[in-house]
Amino acid sequence: MSNLKRASKDNRPKKYNDYSLQYSRWFLKSIGAWPQINTPSPGRKIMILLQIFICSSIIAITTIPCIFYVLFEAENIQKKLSTIGPFINRFMSTIHYWVLLKRSNDIQKLIRHMEKDWSLVQKINDHKVMLQHAKFGRFVTIICGIMMQGGCLLFSLLQSMKTVTMIIGNETFTTHPLTCPIYSKIVGSVGLNKFALVLQNLVILIISSCTVGGCSLAAVFAIHACGQLNVLYAWLHELVENQEKENDKAQQRLAAIVEHHLRILRYRTETKSFTIKPAFVELTGCTIVMCLIGYYTVTIWETLDMAKLISYLFPYLSMSFNIFIFCYIGGIVTEQCKLVGEMAYMTDWYNLHHTTARGLILIIARSNNVVKITAGKLFHLSIATFGDVIRTSVVYCNFLRTMTM
Repeated sequence: MSNLKRASKDNRPKKYNDYSLQYSRWFLKSIGAWPQINTPSPGRKIMILLQIFICSSIIAITTIPCIFYVLFEAENIQKKLSTIGPFINRFMSTIHYWVLLKRSNDIQKLIRHMEKDWSLVQKINDHKVMLQHAKFGRFVTIICGIMMQGGCLLFSLLQSMKTVTMIIGNETFTTHPLTCPIYSKIVGSVGLNKFALVLQNLVILIISSCTVGGCSLAAVFAIHACGQLNVLYAWLHELVENQEKENDKAQQRLAAIVEHHLRILRYRTETKSFTIKPAFVELTGCTIVMCLIGYYTVTIWETLDMAKLISYLFPYLSMSFNIFIFCYIGGIVTEQCKLVGEMAYMTDWYNLHHTTARGLILIIARSNNVVKITAGKLFHLSIATFGDVIRTSVVYCNFLRTMTM
């Protein structure tokens, strides 16, 4: 905050916008997925392309052997299912990575829109409202990082605590188990197995950064929209409050309110377009993974292997949090958009001039057509949807247990 206070007046919008997106930028820059607002230099372009190539190669190198293991080596359905969970998690994160890279221009537009919103702030109270929501967005990003990266790293650590004996050809050696089994013919020596273990731990950092980046950006964009809507509520209140003192400016204030409302709706439409694919991937992928984690827990419950049981707990909580973030921001934005019409109606509109009061009808009518955040245009994101996802994962877990045990 001290840096923000020392910023010059001209640079304040950019500084506050950078403050809102700081932690999301850290995660996405580490994987080369942060959009370049200004035209980068040729050297910078090469570095970004190199980052993307390295991250993509690491994901591919560790994922393809998992597919070979499932197709050619896994002996029964239990072993196949034990590999599908980590594979789906990597596939989900790869989709997040692809969406972040493909929608780079759309993310740039949203970031510029946010910066413009900061520059339009004139009143101290409005600025405080926006800053409060910016802090909340940063808090959500921090929690996303702790839950998602922490959950993945703890899963990897606890899974690798024990040692297993492996036989490859005529060689027998002891090593730490891999988080995702790979085709044994690819790993033909102790050195290659250790190298695969390092790569799998590295890929966990990459895929968790992809997921954190996508979820945190969606959350920051949605929370910023909520901040703008709260500013709009204050303007609606001031429209009636200052009617008697500044009757001649009421029409100008109403015009500013309508323009700001339409600006928020355009921003929400752009955010919705960006969120559709990541939300769908997260909703479907996490439901499947949570179902499989429940199945893994049931299969090892009789052995009471506490290390594995605890290791499954962290990714389960992480997946649940992923879905909750998307459902929460979808629900809160929908409710805030509906509240615009209610706030307009609940003001003392009867104290306004009749021509000004009639203008509020347009705001009420437009707020009834709410921009809803959906997952793949199929599921409306809300807290009720979060409950449905948890219930569905449990139902399919019981079905899977019945069919295989």
